[in-house]
Amino acid sequence: MFYHLLYPLHNEISAFNVFRYITFRTIYASLTAFLICLLLGPKVIEMLRKQQIGQYIRNDGPETHLSKAGTPTMGGILIMLSIITSTLLWTDLKNFYIWIVLFIAAGYSIIGFTDDYLMQVKKQSKGLKASHKFILQSVIAIIAGIMVINVPGFKSSVTIPFFKTVSPDLGIGYIFFAALIIVGTSNAVNLTDGLDGLATGPVLIAAVTYMLFAYITGHAKIANYLQLNHIAGCGEITIFCGALAGASLGFLWFNTFPAQIFMGDVGSLPLGGLLGAIAVITKQEILLVIVGGLFVLEALSVIFQVGFFKMTNGKRIFRMAPLHHHFELKGWAEPKVIVRFWIIAITLALISISTLKLR
Repeated sequence: MFYHLLYPLHNEISAFNVFRYITFRTIYASLTAFLICLLLGPKVIEMLRKQQIGQYIRNDGPETHLSKAGTPTMGGILIMLSIITSTLLWTDLKNFYIWIVLFIAAGYSIIGFTDDYLMQVKKQSKGLKASHKFILQSVIAIIAGIMVINVPGFKSSVTIPFFKTVSPDLGIGYIFFAALIIVGTSNAVNLTDGLDGLATGPVLIAAVTYMLFAYITGHAKIANYLQLNHIAGCGEITIFCGALAGASLGFLWFNTFPAQIFMGDVGSLPLGGLLGAIAVITKQEILLVIVGGLFVLEALSVIFQVGFFKMTNGKRIFRMAPLHHHFELKGWAEPKVIVRFWIIAITLALISISTLKLR
């Protein structure tokens, strides 16, 4: 909105020329999302308390979590409000990629909200059926995949980290590949969201990492120098990543240990879906396995635990899955688990950035 309203005035007032720069708008998109979260956070927490929308804690989980029962949840509403508002204010709304990520944000937020609403307000213990949730996620992701592949100039090839010349073209199959990335990341972030700030921190780290990749791939000269695919229009996704990072940082103010609010599925599902969509748009799809390696580990811990449990008639690999619960039951204090997992996320982000030169 600001871009369309103020940049056209740069011929009369030269100061408005700053609105043409993606870096300028990224900074202020980040700050806008951060401040929205920071200022509205206390009001949202109080509103959720009055509505008695508190977190349900499983009896079979770590005993230390029982004290968290009743903590306001569905805070993802605040995150998504911050992201969407900031994006609408600071991006070029003629950019088709922006509308794709906003579509994912809205669609997955509705799924997450419905799930949380059924659980927290209607007191249905399981919320949406897992099969229904997966189908809805898949439909939205496939539509997003169709939208992406139909953007003029967007290629259906897949970028392989560390290899300059290996880039298989999936053709129409890229739609389903993109959907797999989006749905998989959405559910992986959802599984990671089990401790105070555990998912929020790595989402912030991943958003900043992809902010860099979005800027590079959207800049023809830099992309050519680094021998990356140049994607015209992808630069605007840098601003969206900034809004995502700013909202995560603002929410972390209240979500850090001991948490005053939890994001719920209305936060974790769209945040994961957005990271997947950004990875697809920036043509760094496979790299997400490294950038979001923590989410991958958490998801795999659940898959391996369930599979091993079924194959061995009740034996377990971990004391409890997802992985963060395993370390809790080994005696690690919750803040130690959280910070160490953040350290892992930062390390993986640095490794992923190194692929810009290690090719």
